[in-house]
Amino acid sequence: MLASQETKPRWERRKDARPQELLAAALNQFVERGYAGTRLEDVAKSAGVSKGTLYLYFANKEELFKAVVRENIVHPIGEAELEAAQHDGPSGALLRAILFKWWHQICATPLAGITKLMLAEGNHFPELAQFYNEEVVARGNRLIASVLVRGIERGEFHPVDPLVMTPVLVAPVLMLMMWTHAYMPDCGMPPIDPDAFMATFTEVSLRGLEVSPA
Repeated sequence: MLASQETKPRWERRKDARPQELLAAALNQFVERGYAGTRLEDVAKSAGVSKGTLYLYFANKEELFKAVVRENIVHPIGEAELEAAQHDGPSGALLRAILFKWWHQICATPLAGITKLMLAEGNHFPELAQFYNEEVVARGNRLIASVLVRGIERGEFHPVDPLVMTPVLVAPVLMLMMWTHAYMPDCGMPPIDPDAFMATFTEVSLRGLEVSPA
C-alpha cells in the first residue's frame, strides 16, 4: 500500500514537492528577468536545490518554461473548458464567468508577466511563441468563440461572427492587464479600477450581444 503524503518520511515529501517548488521559482524568475535573462542556476538556487537536481525534472530552460505555462495557464483553461461543457444556464452568464475568471486567475496575478514576456520576447524565440500561441492563445480564443456559437445557436446572442467578436472581447482585458501592471511608461494616466472596468466592459458587451426578450 502506498504511504499517504502525511505518513511519508520528510525527505520523501520534500522530493515529491520539488517539481512544484521548481515551477514556482521558475515563474518568479521568468516574470522578473524575462526568458532570455533567466538562468537555470538561479531557478535552482531560488528553489533551494542544485542545478543538477533541476535537470532531473526538466531537460532545459525551454521545457521548464513550457511546464510553467502548462501548470499555471493551460491548466486553468482546461478547467474553464470543462465548466463550459457542463454549463446549462444562459450563455451570457457563462461568457461573463469565463472573462472574470480569466482576469482574476491570470491577468490580475503575477502570471500576467508571462504574457508580457511573450509580447516582448516572442519574436526572438519562435518555437516558444508557437507553443504559447497553440496552447494558450488559440485554445483560449476557441473557448470564447464556442460560447459565442452556443449563444447564437440557442437564440440568446445576435448572429455575430465569432472569429471577429472573440478578439473584440479579448483586447480590452489585455489592455487592462497592461494598465494594471504598468507595462507602459508613466504618462500621467489616471488609475483604473480593474473590477469596475471588468464589470462595465462585460455589461456593455453583453448588452450588444444578447437578444432582447420579446
